[in-house]
Amino acid sequence: MKSRFLLVDKEILPECYLKVMEAKELLLSGKAKDITEASKIIGIARSTYYKYKDYVFMPNSDTECRKAVISFTLYHKSGILSEVLNFISEKGANILTITQNLPVNKRANVVLSLDVSQLSTDISAILDELGTKEGVTGTKLLAIE
Repeated sequence: MKSRFLLVDKEILPECYLKVMEAKELLLSGKAKDITEASKIIGIARSTYYKYKDYVFMPNSDTECRKAVISFTLYHKSGILSEVLNFISEKGANILTITQNLPVNKRANVVLSLDVSQLSTDISAILDELGTKEGVTGTKLLAIE
C-alpha cells in the first residue's frame, strides 16, 4: 500500500473520530468560539481533539481531494524555497498561497496551500520526498479537502 491515507466509511470508525470532526465543524461555523467550548458541546476531552485534529479530514462532496495545506521548515539559504516550489509544481500541484515566516535561528516556517487535483503521485509520497531534500525538515499535512 503506497498511500498512508484511506477513505473509510464512518460507520466503522470509533466515535472519538466523528466527535473530533463535529468539533471542527463547530469551530469552522463559528458555533463554538474555541476548542474548549467545542469539546464541551460535543462531549469529548480537549486532549482527544488535539490528539486527532490533524489526522481526521472530511472529504468534499465528490470525495476527490482538491486542496491541501502543508507545512515545513526551511534552512535559511538562498534558493531553497524556489527549489521546493519547483519540485511541488513538477509533481502536478498548483501552488495557491505561500506563507513564510521570518527566519529565526536560520530556520523559517513555510505553509503552502495547494490545488492537488492534478497530482502525478500521492500527497504523502510528495511529503516524504520533500522531507528528504537538503534544507527541508518537518514536513506535515495540515489539512486536505
